[in-house]
Amino acid sequence: MAEIHERLLAVMNDVQAVGKNDRNTSQNFNFRGIDAVINAVGPAFRKHGVFVVPEVQSSVYTQVEVGKNRTPMGHCRLDVAFALVAQDGSQVEAVVPAEAMDSGDKATAKAMSVALRTALLQVLALPTDEPDPDAISYERAPSGIDEQVFASWKTRITAVSSTDELSEVASALKDLPLSDAQRSELAQAYLAAKATIEG
Repeated sequence: MAEIHERLLAVMNDVQAVGKNDRNTSQNFNFRGIDAVINAVGPAFRKHGVFVVPEVQSSVYTQVEVGKNRTPMGHCRLDVAFALVAQDGSQVEAVVPAEAMDSGDKATAKAMSVALRTALLQVLALPTDEPDPDAISYERAPSGIDEQVFASWKTRITAVSSTDELSEVASALKDLPLSDAQRSELAQAYLAAKATIEG
């Protein structure tokens, strides 16, 4: 057995559990944050001569809109490899995916914290009764339809010759996953076409 395996077993004997003492007040559940996990695991790692080296293997950063208010958020997805290393250089590696959102500049830092917490919880088999990850989700706002399809709808609106036809087009548009900008532009075209017909 490699030294790192022996040392990780010793860490596991020292760290039996981590309490869920943090609270998410917006969604009303308790959880174990990265600080709670590090506070529990860090002393045992130092005692038994284990250190952690992270390496980001891939990262994707995008802007998304969430919720009914379409709040803009930075969304970071990472794959991080954590090497847990003993003093003799023997090591084990844990590769975990992680993601996080933030309305400021903290999405990447949050994703790194989630990745480290996940790696430590899984490698050390720390008991947890956290909510299922699928219990929390964000509804993304529509990103819009293809520009060619959008252009054809706009042309169709400008080509109508009766209020009945215009109403049919407007009714069909309600089901399209338009972006805010596309919806605004088509609304302007609709009003212009209506004014022309009634004019």
